Amino acid sequence: MLKSKKDLGNELYQNLGKLFYAMAMADHSIHMKEMEKLNEVVRDHWLEVDDIEDEYGTDSAFQIISVFDWLLEYEKDSEEIHEEFEAFYMDHKILFSPKIKNLALSTSRAIAASFAGSNKSELILLGRLQLLFEK
Repeated sequence: MLKSKKDLGNELYQNLGKLFYAMAMADHSIHMKEMEKLNEVVRDHWLEVDDIEDEYGTDSAFQIISVFDWLLEYEKDSEEIHEEFEAFYMDHKILFSPKIKNLALSTSRAIAASFAGSNKSELILLGRLQLLFEK
């Protein structure tokens, strides 16, 4: 069955939540500053990307934060979650417009820089993301 634009939009945001979680968790811990930065960027930038809403009538961009919080609660492995994001990207490249890619990269950079600057594991993930988006 083909998925609706709305379902794919929700999945896109859920997978972006995975990406940003993997970025924040790259150093095996998530700091309050990283979560604050994510919340700020979602409110300031992601909400205006499109007008897709979830089944509760809430802007789908908030799925980013919901998924991030869920992954954090269950302390999911950064590498495993990043691989899930990569697989989603490879299967749904059409959803990733240049605007979405740029915003995903800038959000990832902002999260990485929000606590004590970007560390090596975060920089490696940022590099992987840039390479993935060039595929």
